[in-house]
Amino acid sequence: MVNITICSLLYFHMFSSVIMKLILAVLVLVLVVETQAQWYQFPGQAIGGAKDMWHAYQDMREANWKNSDKYFHARGNYDAANRGPGGRWAAEVISDAREALQGLGNSGRGKVDSEADQEANRWGRNGGDPNRYRPNGLPNKY
Repeated sequence: MVNITICSLLYFHMFSSVIMKLILAVLVLVLVVETQAQWYQFPGQAIGGAKDMWHAYQDMREANWKNSDKYFHARGNYDAANRGPGGRWAAEVISDAREALQGLGNSGRGKVDSEADQEANRWGRNGGDPNRYRPNGLPNKY
């Protein structure tokens, strides 16, 4: 009888220890996942951010306004980044790729202009007001 009681106590202790460790592991996992800023929304934010960048590009082409390039860079990045981490990521990837591709071609823009574009991109992505780059007379539509 004593043997059975000791065995059941040992079994109960081992079982409760395993359960406690399992509960602790689940709790830690839940806390870690929750702090990841709702990762499941990232793809939708990225797609929306890419659309924001495309709309800014289309508006720039439609406006065809002198010295408006930096404004549309900042606005596209600003709009995309406001969607969340996925939009911010999309804006950065698209901006970097665009500047890299333009650097390969013979656009005549030069390194200084490309660096100014990237500064406007970062300004918008970091929440800066795109109107900092808005040229005088640009229609309110934009």
